[in-house]
Amino acid sequence: MAEKKPNVLMILIDDMGWKDLSGCGSSFYESPNIDALMQRGMMFDNAYAACPVCSPSRASILTGKYPATVGVTDWIDNSGECHPVKGFLIDAPYIKHLPLDEYNLARCMKDSGYRTYHVGKWHLGTSSYYPEHQGFDVNIAGCHLGHPHHGYFSPYRIENLPDGPDGEYLTDRLTAEAVRLIRDNGDQPFFMNLWHYTVHTPTMAKEEDIEYFRKKAAKMGIDKVNPFVEGEHFPTQHKRDQRVTRRIIQSDVVYAAMIRNLDMNVGRVLDVLEETGKLDDTVIILTSDNGGLSTAESSPTCNYPAREGKGWMYEGGTRVPLSITFPGAVRAGMHSQAPTSSPDLYPTILELCGLPLQKQQHVDGISLLPALQGREMADRPLFWHYPHYGNQGGTPGSSVRYGKWKLIEFFEDMHTELYDLEADPSEITDLSGSCPDECRRLKDLLHGWRASIEAKIPQRNPDWNPVI
Repeated sequence: MAEKKPNVLMILIDDMGWKDLSGCGSSFYESPNIDALMQRGMMFDNAYAACPVCSPSRASILTGKYPATVGVTDWIDNSGECHPVKGFLIDAPYIKHLPLDEYNLARCMKDSGYRTYHVGKWHLGTSSYYPEHQGFDVNIAGCHLGHPHHGYFSPYRIENLPDGPDGEYLTDRLTAEAVRLIRDNGDQPFFMNLWHYTVHTPTMAKEEDIEYFRKKAAKMGIDKVNPFVEGEHFPTQHKRDQRVTRRIIQSDVVYAAMIRNLDMNVGRVLDVLEETGKLDDTVIILTSDNGGLSTAESSPTCNYPAREGKGWMYEGGTRVPLSITFPGAVRAGMHSQAPTSSPDLYPTILELCGLPLQKQQHVDGISLLPALQGREMADRPLFWHYPHYGNQGGTPGSSVRYGKWKLIEFFEDMHTELYDLEADPSEITDLSGSCPDECRRLKDLLHGWRASIEAKIPQRNPDWNPVI
């Protein structure tokens, strides 16, 4: 008799920073259910999203490829209003959907006998590229939207999600849909994307949760503290006269309330898995698609000690929480220091499920099974390529991490910055001048990788006039 395949539940949170959970170091936010989930498996302390913005990381997770390999290198705007951004440079062109010819993770799991469900945010193209055309049997709330334009309270006006009663909260509703699918699934193994819209802006939460954190902030004495460093110019003039507003402490009560509600809903999903006898037979992955939003659009969170946040090439833009839980195969309470990136999830899931690897597909990802089994993983470089201006202030660039070293190359003037992440996790001291050999080695590595995938490079804007 064939061994029963495990279920797979991937919980992807939108814009959640690596310090946005109490189990990851936050003293203000509260996430007891997620913390307990992470303690049931392995936490990866050097986990990264493949891009500092959402759509590329989502494409990377599903394909096992870096965003630049897939061709999806920026968040997807199909309106034509936002791209290409033009400043000193013109944003590089990119694909605005998940290509249908990718043998993505959902297709692979479906071909392997799994029921496949997508619940929540998609943001990987218009209707021809929705989840139901990409290997998912069921699509609930997955569409072109990058955030809930009409807010988190019903009526949502989200495609593939009928509005609920007035005032229903979106994270509660998506969880209810996931719970129903799990309860009704039967004995066939399932693969579920539970990709929440939270904690993306607009920051909106239930009043009782907001009030809870108002009282907590007052008790901690942070309700009267100015959480911002204001008035710093963007390092580019592509957005005239716009200034960065950096949050330096976690104190936003609405954002904290969103985390609390998310945590409660993760608890609901864990409860139904236990109720149906599936908890110990389910691989659970929890992570985020990019770093926390800390320098724009109200700057609701802080990623300290990581520098900056969403939309930036620094650590705060790409460092994310990551835990993988599978009782019997992954020991509880473990931590791994192995650097990981979004493309690694595809082959890791296949190996945990006893399925053959698809090396022709997940060309940039490697399985994390050795780390999950307590074995050492060989050092390897991780790459990023974001040839775009970020809405949050970041400028076009590429970067590479290899061991403790990280190099960033910025395309506006092609200058490089080099950091020792072990000694300087906040990327304060640029060592490119004092460590020229290391700088040259990583720069050659980065350039070789970009050439090998024919990465698109932003071009000089012939109409640029800094005086205007």
